[in-house]
Amino acid sequence: MCILPQSTIRDAMAAISRGAIGAAFIVNEKTRSFQSIVTDGDIRRAILRGGGDLETKLDFIKRPLSPTTAKAGMKPEEIRKMFGEIVRVIPVLDDRGRIVDVAVYDQRVHLPVAEPLLGDKEMEYVSDCIVSNWISSGGKYINLFEELFAQYCTSAHAVAVSNGTAALHLALLAVDVGPGDEVIVPSFTFISTANAVMYTGAKPIFVDSERETWNIDPKKIQEAITPKTKAIIPVHLYGHPADMDPILDIARIHNLSVIEDAAEAHGAEYKGRKVGSLGDIGIFSFFGNKIITTGEGGMVVTNSSAYAQKIRLFRDHGMSSTKRYWHPVLGYNYRMTNIQAAIGLAQTERVESIIEAKLVIAQRYHGQLKEIEGIVCPPKAEWARNVYWLYSILIEESFGISSEELINELKALGVETRPLFPPVHTQPIYNTGQQLSVAEELSAKGVSLPSSAGLQPYEIDRVCQAIKEIHQRIKPKVNV
Repeated sequence: MCILPQSTIRDAMAAISRGAIGAAFIVNEKTRSFQSIVTDGDIRRAILRGGGDLETKLDFIKRPLSPTTAKAGMKPEEIRKMFGEIVRVIPVLDDRGRIVDVAVYDQRVHLPVAEPLLGDKEMEYVSDCIVSNWISSGGKYINLFEELFAQYCTSAHAVAVSNGTAALHLALLAVDVGPGDEVIVPSFTFISTANAVMYTGAKPIFVDSERETWNIDPKKIQEAITPKTKAIIPVHLYGHPADMDPILDIARIHNLSVIEDAAEAHGAEYKGRKVGSLGDIGIFSFFGNKIITTGEGGMVVTNSSAYAQKIRLFRDHGMSSTKRYWHPVLGYNYRMTNIQAAIGLAQTERVESIIEAKLVIAQRYHGQLKEIEGIVCPPKAEWARNVYWLYSILIEESFGISSEELINELKALGVETRPLFPPVHTQPIYNTGQQLSVAEELSAKGVSLPSSAGLQPYEIDRVCQAIKEIHQRIKPKVNV
């Protein structure tokens, strides 16, 4: 975490990444005494302000001349008073001015459900966009991101778009879904799956889930097919793949298109095959809480060149690729920016390490929660690679309090959680009057725990310990 005054921005970023506290310390080359602090925020502001790059020397960055320090032996409460809105890292120095310890303000008193994991590659690529002035929907990173993501999904084509809902809309247009058609969707999902169907003028037909995977029940799909059915949208919910083989079999028999909603399942696998590449078209979301993020953004993947061509046409105002400002069809402004694609490229380059972190988090949660009475851990079918977008549990009656009450208890302890999605068929704008018991039960019992890829082991332990203490406190009341 220590660097020399003549170091470059690249050196500083590497030191910051190693230390994981958002700062590096500048020390004297001969005496190793402390001189100053440089933070990741200092670097971002300097680059945006003056156009420096990774090889620029640190004197390019304007830093506080007299950074706050503490002396070895000071009481913790004395050091705590030194923190402020700007001061978040305080080096503790010995009599010779050398760093012997570091006091860090605990910015994670509040544990969020999800947050992005960004690094120096994202900074490098975004800086390149700014320096080169390619910040809009043109620029090299769009193509680079599409090519790498298609390769990762084992798909022939990938088309970057503005968000996951736009990706769904374009996929439906590509398979000619329109007014009068019906599209089968799970009710237990985020509402955008159904909304995208409505954008086309078609009607979403809601189907219940299976308890084993929480995903759409293939047996219920068969029952929902009518002469108006045009497509099926299985959703790979919370990172666990849907059971795709029976869904694909049904689609073949009835000549239906299959659009995989893999918005939450980057890198998930069904029987060793990447989700998104199994149906006719797959879509992904890159919202800020997703496994791969571009802030906002989405991707459509397909092995059909015809579908890819149509999606590209609709994405850019329906403008001809051979004649500028000529619009043969009604199109949409669903383009992704070069800056977003730059972030997405960097994220995709290390997606497996992000997923591995997710799997480690899930394993640690599972090890501590599986024995608690009334808690059901998330599904993991033997044929699936669940990537645990969010680590979501079910709270049974035997736990002693409801999922909503647990959410409120954890909130009071600084732990953010989320309920699982309300079934779409119960939403005010749909409200079909159906009784889909599995979807309704899963929604009522579900809680998503903090699941960021950067979550530390002690933070997972903190969440689990909080749940255990809540359970122990209420258990005597349950047994009376």
